Amino acid sequence: MLLALVLIAGMGLVPHTEPPAASALVLRAADGVAVFARSYAGTTAGAPVILLFHQAGSSKDEYAPIAPRLVRSGFNVLAIDQRAGGDLFAPGNETVRRAGKSAPYLAALADMEAALAWAQGTYPHVPVYAWGSSYSASLAFALAAKHPHDIAAVLAFSPGEYFTDKHFVRDAARRVRVPVFIDSAADAAEERATAAIAAALGSQRKVRFVPQHGVHGSSTLRDDRDPAGAAENWRAVDAFLSDVAPR
Repeated sequence: MLLALVLIAGMGLVPHTEPPAASALVLRAADGVAVFARSYAGTTAGAPVILLFHQAGSSKDEYAPIAPRLVRSGFNVLAIDQRAGGDLFAPGNETVRRAGKSAPYLAALADMEAALAWAQGTYPHVPVYAWGSSYSASLAFALAAKHPHDIAAVLAFSPGEYFTDKHFVRDAARRVRVPVFIDSAADAAEERATAAIAAALGSQRKVRFVPQHGVHGSSTLRDDRDPAGAAENWRAVDAFLSDVAPR
């Protein structure tokens, strides 16, 4: 069983800048790293938890307009600042700021496991979905492969072989048996990368969505980043979530 220490905002670690619907948290990864996070509580009893992981150079604020929409759809949500990130979205990555520098991508898997532990402790006995963007979309497969009984679905936006081992993601995907949704930018290179990962998946329930209009990572769902394609991509995401969520 994963363990994580959750420190509530108000202990001097997190400024009180959250909107009323969100709560600031600090999780503790297994190696002791403080992982800053924001939780959004849904209103439906027994609703799944969606764990939101950001792309390179980014932070939990990548999901500022995305998380509330997921809550309105009936989900509980947690967005974290992984130790590999930056200031792409204001106000920036608090975990990286506290550490003084961004870490390698693979190191962020420990932060994702801390998020999983938080979900299990806060919402026991409900499904947990891992949602990643770019490098964290790739790590979502590693998380699901490592914790096959704890992750109920994976949503991967622009995954690819971003690590030194160029078979790392496909090797992890072969061990994933849960439902998977894969999205890509409207880009030939991304389409090839996502096709290779989808082909490797061990899951029999998989959706690979290739949008007419799309941008890299979860930003494809943001109107400010993908005005031509956000609605199209949301329709695909909503259909997948409706299919896999308990009724």
